[in-house]
Amino acid sequence: MNQTPILEMSGIDKAFPGVKALQQVNFRLFPGEIHTLMGQNGAGKSTLINVLTGVLGHDRGEIRLGGQTVHFAAPLDAEAAGIQTIYQEVNLCPNLSVAENIFVGRQPMKRGAIDWKTIHVRARKVLADLDLSLDVTRSLDAYPIAVQQMVAIARAVSVDARVLILDEPTSSLDDGEVTRLFSVLRRLKASGMAILFVTHFLEQTYAVSDRITVMRNGEREGEYLASDLPVDVLVAKMTGHERMSERLKEGASEAAREDNHTQPLLSMSGVGRRGLMNPVDLEVRPGEIVGLAGLLGSGRTETARLVFGAERADTGTTQVDGANVKLTSPHHAVRHGIAYCPEDRKKEGIVAALSIRENIVLALQARRGWWRMIRPSRQREIADEYIARLDIKARDAEQPIGLLSGGNQQKVLLARWLATEPRLLILDEPTRGIDVAAKFDIMDRVLSLCAKGLAILFISSEVSEVVRVSHRIAVLRDRRKIAEISGEGLSEDQVYRLIAGGQS
Repeated sequence: MNQTPILEMSGIDKAFPGVKALQQVNFRLFPGEIHTLMGQNGAGKSTLINVLTGVLGHDRGEIRLGGQTVHFAAPLDAEAAGIQTIYQEVNLCPNLSVAENIFVGRQPMKRGAIDWKTIHVRARKVLADLDLSLDVTRSLDAYPIAVQQMVAIARAVSVDARVLILDEPTSSLDDGEVTRLFSVLRRLKASGMAILFVTHFLEQTYAVSDRITVMRNGEREGEYLASDLPVDVLVAKMTGHERMSERLKEGASEAAREDNHTQPLLSMSGVGRRGLMNPVDLEVRPGEIVGLAGLLGSGRTETARLVFGAERADTGTTQVDGANVKLTSPHHAVRHGIAYCPEDRKKEGIVAALSIRENIVLALQARRGWWRMIRPSRQREIADEYIARLDIKARDAEQPIGLLSGGNQQKVLLARWLATEPRLLILDEPTRGIDVAAKFDIMDRVLSLCAKGLAILFISSEVSEVVRVSHRIAVLRDRRKIAEISGEGLSEDQVYRLIAGGQS
């Protein structure tokens, strides 16, 4: 490997109001290598890439490309310098042809007009160099996402990019498409291109990486040769994992350590969706909390969305109370008593322009039907009840939810679904952005509901929290369920061993 970095970032700082997103981050990338950037959600990976590519400015530090200090005011400046970025959502023009996308903005001309024959010949040549054979005259949107990503890579190759950045390129690909992509990346590496790869998938990291940089809490934890970094050590470095404290163990409900042999409320067999989640088996019984544990990208949220009908499964069967059902939409799921508190409260949860009261009664009103309106006085009673029960910090129920803190917004979402009196409640990161005291208040409430017969599917990036409250834990890795543990196997250390590829 060439020992002179093509790219160096030194002492990079970036702050947003109230948040230090990057602190003294160093990063280097060599020609002819695939270097993977790893870290949990919020570790600073995306911010670092945005600084590198000119999407964001940095507050302090230096970026050098080819030994020269560079300042990119915009992404076009980075592209002009030879840095090409390919995102999970392909940033091309779907209405244009494959050839046009490869050469857009630099079409060869002949006698004042675009030389289409030359464009098509050159496009086929670039694709052939990547071992791809496509009809370059077809519209890009006629091809699947995997092929569109290959076209984006072909464009980067055609402009002689020195650095190729792939930000979560495999999130929507199946195993065969990932294999094909990796074959192309190895070919580009062999040609001398420097490749920065961002992923959350552990198996993919080790399948393709020469070097790994780990980030945690906006700082660079370290840089390692992939061959020198065991999987379990990588997981520990990403999470800052320490042994679960005795205080959390003592906080566990005894009920969460007892087996429940009643008929499952929800039973999923081989339920999955191509490109989203591999087929998974899952059962949740009344009065039981089933935890989903895994790193970001393991399939936790994808599984939750399949249960709620927000993603339509194309394999497997689902039963509620022993009867086959088709959960093809959230509306169908709500009719079967299933509620979902999503992870992304701003995008999928709150309606920022509405009041706290309106947000709390939203799901209940939708279930009743808009022709059976809940009386305003009853709406206020419901809102006031849950504001008190969940200790929502607000002026009153008419305050716009958009003016609340993130933690209080999360409590309003929880109140929304509790007001529907569901039979199965899916909680995806319900305590994110909430202070420690509020976390325990909410989880105590969840345990209390469970003791009254509510079935709960619980997701948290904090494994200690999953272990503390769950009867059983389904462990996920790379969009697959790899194990299920209960009883004496319910320990934080065991979950981490399974995530890292150990045996149960």
